[in-house]
Amino acid sequence: MRPLFSAAALVTLCAGMAFAHEDIADKYPQSELYNKPVEFYPGVWSAIGATAPPTYENSGHNNNLSFLVTGDGVVVINAGASVRLARALHDEIKSVTDQPVRLVINENGQGHAMLGNAYWAEQGVDILAHEDAIAAFEKDADFILQGMQGYNRDKAEGTTIALPNLSFEDTHTVEMGDMRIEVLYLGPSHDPGDAQVWLPEPSIMIAGDIAFHERMPPIFPETCTSCWIETFEGPFAALNPTYVIPGHGHPTTMETVTKGTVAYLRDLREKIGAHIDEGGDLAGAYYVDQSQWDYMDTFEELATRNAGRVYEEMEWE
Repeated sequence: MRPLFSAAALVTLCAGMAFAHEDIADKYPQSELYNKPVEFYPGVWSAIGATAPPTYENSGHNNNLSFLVTGDGVVVINAGASVRLARALHDEIKSVTDQPVRLVINENGQGHAMLGNAYWAEQGVDILAHEDAIAAFEKDADFILQGMQGYNRDKAEGTTIALPNLSFEDTHTVEMGDMRIEVLYLGPSHDPGDAQVWLPEPSIMIAGDIAFHERMPPIFPETCTSCWIETFEGPFAALNPTYVIPGHGHPTTMETVTKGTVAYLRDLREKIGAHIDEGGDLAGAYYVDQSQWDYMDTFEELATRNAGRVYEEMEWE
């Protein structure tokens, strides 16, 4: 395998990992993007988003926007949180290749994955997502759009709802240029229809929100944490990627995302389970000790909320 990082990319990566925090300023002020895309492996690029909630300052670029330069076209992973953000990513793509964007993959049905679809649809680009992600986005699209308009204000101008025109159930394989790209649904995890993009030859997984390490994993009301652990430790771990580009945070290894995801979920479930066994109620569940995870960004925003949601999940198990 060729080295994953060039020297310049490695410096950028290490600097980001050392100082990843929600208070840091926009790293790429001349663009709508929070971070300039970096080529982490030949043909595999990613603009690493802020490990923080979406804000006007980060333009909603708080997830990773990746793209693959295949030799016969470009595949984009995540449409971005707005039309303006999608356009900014496209500008960066044009600066590194004259190959056209041929496919956009939405990794799930959240706003930062799908709200930029309108831009790509205007370019005549096919947009692919798992059928459950499409259903989830369609159900809540107006609410998601209004939320983005609330924090993004003038930067939301021109963004409208555009659903993917292509869907898949289990696997969608793309052979393009020099790349075999497998879009996978491995099972329930963080959000309905969470998809992973697997590049088998370089053994790189663009994991989406099944995997976390720098940012605390958010647990939604509909999230099944036991299912998430099962999917992660089963079909996801079985692929054994050498490198993982998570949905949030810098590229890393399976060992690192296993700690940041499965170890966190298991620890929280163990503590909530003990709290329930002792007769504890929902109010008390918010105060279970999660201090060992306070190094993760968004800890203050998510830790107590996650505890409450796991309590509500586990009290009926």
